[in-house]
Amino acid sequence: MDHSAPVFDPEQHLDTTALADEIRNAPSPGVPVRRHLEHLQKVMADAFRAGTDVRSLVHGRARIMDTVLALLWEHSPLGEAQDLSLVAVGGYGRGELHPWSDIDLLILTGEAGAQAHEEALSDFLTLLWDLGLDIGHSVRSIEECVSTAREDATILTNMLETRLIAGNTELPGELRKRVYSSDTLSDREYFAAKRREQQQRHGKYGATEYNLEPNLKASPGALRDIQTIIWVARRHFGLTDPSDLMQFAILSDEEFEILREGETFLWQLRFGLQILAGRNENRLLFDYQPDLARMLGFEEQHGRLGVELMMQAYYRRVLALAEITDVILQHLDEEILRADEPEQIQPINRRFQIRNGYLEASNTQVFAYAPYALLEIFVVLAQHPEVKGIRAPTIRAIRAHRHLIDDAFRQNLACTTLFMELLRTPHELDTTLSYMKRYNVLGRYLPEFGSIIGQMQYDLFHVYTVDAHTLRVISNMVHMQTAEGREQFPLASRLSHQLPKPELLYVAGLFHDVAKGRGGDHSELGAIDAARFCEQHHLSDRDTKLVAWLIENHLLMSLTAQKCDISDPAIIREFARKIPSKVHLVYLYILTVCDIAATNPSLWNTWRDSLLRQLYIETRRVLRQGIDSPFDRNDWIRATCEEARDMLRSQGYSNEQIDRVWNTLDDDFFLQDATVDIVWQTAAIIRHGDNPDPLVMIRDTTGGPTDGYTHIIIYMRDRAALFAATTAVLEQLHLNIVDARILSGEGPYNLSSYVVVDEQGQPLGKDPERRDHIRDRLVEELDDPDDYPAIIERRVPRKLKHFAFPTEVTISTDTANHRTMLEVVTPDRPGLLARIGRILLDHHMRLVSAKIATLGERVEDIFFVTDERGNPVEDPEACESVRQALCQQLDEVAGLNGHSEQEITI
Repeated sequence: MDHSAPVFDPEQHLDTTALADEIRNAPSPGVPVRRHLEHLQKVMADAFRAGTDVRSLVHGRARIMDTVLALLWEHSPLGEAQDLSLVAVGGYGRGELHPWSDIDLLILTGEAGAQAHEEALSDFLTLLWDLGLDIGHSVRSIEECVSTAREDATILTNMLETRLIAGNTELPGELRKRVYSSDTLSDREYFAAKRREQQQRHGKYGATEYNLEPNLKASPGALRDIQTIIWVARRHFGLTDPSDLMQFAILSDEEFEILREGETFLWQLRFGLQILAGRNENRLLFDYQPDLARMLGFEEQHGRLGVELMMQAYYRRVLALAEITDVILQHLDEEILRADEPEQIQPINRRFQIRNGYLEASNTQVFAYAPYALLEIFVVLAQHPEVKGIRAPTIRAIRAHRHLIDDAFRQNLACTTLFMELLRTPHELDTTLSYMKRYNVLGRYLPEFGSIIGQMQYDLFHVYTVDAHTLRVISNMVHMQTAEGREQFPLASRLSHQLPKPELLYVAGLFHDVAKGRGGDHSELGAIDAARFCEQHHLSDRDTKLVAWLIENHLLMSLTAQKCDISDPAIIREFARKIPSKVHLVYLYILTVCDIAATNPSLWNTWRDSLLRQLYIETRRVLRQGIDSPFDRNDWIRATCEEARDMLRSQGYSNEQIDRVWNTLDDDFFLQDATVDIVWQTAAIIRHGDNPDPLVMIRDTTGGPTDGYTHIIIYMRDRAALFAATTAVLEQLHLNIVDARILSGEGPYNLSSYVVVDEQGQPLGKDPERRDHIRDRLVEELDDPDDYPAIIERRVPRKLKHFAFPTEVTISTDTANHRTMLEVVTPDRPGLLARIGRILLDHHMRLVSAKIATLGERVEDIFFVTDERGNPVEDPEACESVRQALCQQLDEVAGLNGHSEQEITI
């Protein structure tokens, strides 16, 4: 309890005598009870907002409910029954009720059963439901309770937490004796059942404490884990109060305080959440996080939102609770499940040994006289993959001595050598680092890493906290050495086996995001931190500079691949100029792949894989040739045309047929795709002839930049609203557009190219009927401009509504390609591309190509446009007009009124 906070006393707010009189005198007892409960609900909500101690509120509401239920029971005919007990079970049985918690009741019957009271029980329960209470109930005899408890450990758990509210005083005591005996389940069976239940629950939430919308009851490290400890200990030792755990040496005083403070913080979150939701809600949804943060007093600090600070406090609390849970459940595992097993001890060295599959210190004072052992234990763990984990007494010893990790410790040669040995040891490094983080050794040894533990970014793009993302990056690096990694990351996996020093990649992975949240450029700040680490760990000057360069440029490759036209040789050469050597390129490519794949499960796909692979291969070719070797765009186009023409002529097409098509398209047609794609498209257009209907070509692609996607090519007479209409149809068909290119030459025809996937991120080849339907729909909708459909508004997904932000539009001139570039950053929503297409049309701008990138709730699309004559849009007034239109119209759809600051470079 926070002794400085005011305490809620239910007796000050509920006059039991007056309420009893009102119940007796009211035509319906529910009327005064409902009025009192509604009043008290408001009083408690106001008290919580005013900072009243949450523990007193949670227990106070249970006491209020005890009083109300007892009065209603005594007022009903049930008050005369001698063989019935009204018993609180579950959380209510523990004396805990949050604002909208369910109220679990057991009506315990004597040997005669409930038949004689059936009508009175029905009336009583109906009254409770009419009061709007979330009642869970069962009516059972003691034998029935024992029988059901034998079959279901959850029911047994409820019965371990019983408390008499009204009625017969002897029945609950008899029940308690039975459920605490082996008539139901043995200690061993009950513990095993609760461990299975916990593992299944953790699996449901990805076995991680870091969920963006955690369940305050069921997520790993949350309230259910605390309760599991208490349930098992209560069943085994017969405890009545959690503080009794210290008497049996299960918990130290420090651990009990961590457990209690963590539970109190989770109660604060849950209590406030249910006030905001107005229902029994335990999921900390995005809908409530900002308001809850304000309610609990979390305010923006140093550029970090209050909601981010609240969630960091949550993540750090549950991480600490998970550490305590590890210790206690492992202790109980030895106490209950393995008490009769013979001990098997395998010495490792003078400081460590393996006992029954767990690593332990030979004595708990080893860290006091050899502090470097705080790192050595994790090196030993890495070198013995058969070990299940670290034994509970040793975890406690680590906690007791980790304060020894200070500046002198970090600069000690033995410690720096051990940490580098850990990075160089072939093993699942991410697993070992996770243990180090869990037991707060990694965050102390690397204070920069410690500052990002639990740090989240309030968006849908970064689905992990910064520390969790970092360890996933390391996991991907390790994963590349496996058969599964070779399948998931074929090129990066092959290159990773060629790295001269893999540990440099691990250091770059550890430090690439450590400066997030500090303000300033996290890449530059992180590079400084990494350089200091490398010098402290005696890496060479060359290796130090490589690691620092990787961190400073860790976003360079992904930004180039996703925002630039990497089919343009000039872009490739510009990128290559920023790469010091082929070795730098290999390290950067692997780091980029691991970083993107660890950011968001939906972000890594074959499209981004193919973009990065193409950028790597093309850049490697330039580096081999030499960046300063002459390059001529016209020579490139001429060579492509000659190769394509030879292939088309071998298929029986004449030069006249080929030229008739090529003369209607501009030069970009010969830069955008592989030669085989140019041949495929040209041949199809020739065969289409003078048919007035649109030509729609659809095929899945293998190899090249569109590997694993579906390519839709539309060739037809150019129409003013063609892009808007086409994107509207594709979106109505639930296709996700990842790339778009519009080619319009001197003639009347337009060649539009779209790279798409279905709702599951798959190409359409697995569903040929759907592919045919898409082709027919496009032909039908696009053949007549008068039939272009109005954009159909679909419901914006719930999560997207909570991440609206003003649209940002950046306009600049792409001088190399003689066109204007519009970068639009805006919240995602249905029909977005079609709406942007309409705005460009209204401002007489011709779309040449588009780069589509959806990052969580955030869209970062780039559109290359010209004026109606094919020239860059150089009029500042025209640029400002389209910028204002994009901001205004897109913000109106998102429910925003403000506009971003303009950024226009002509």
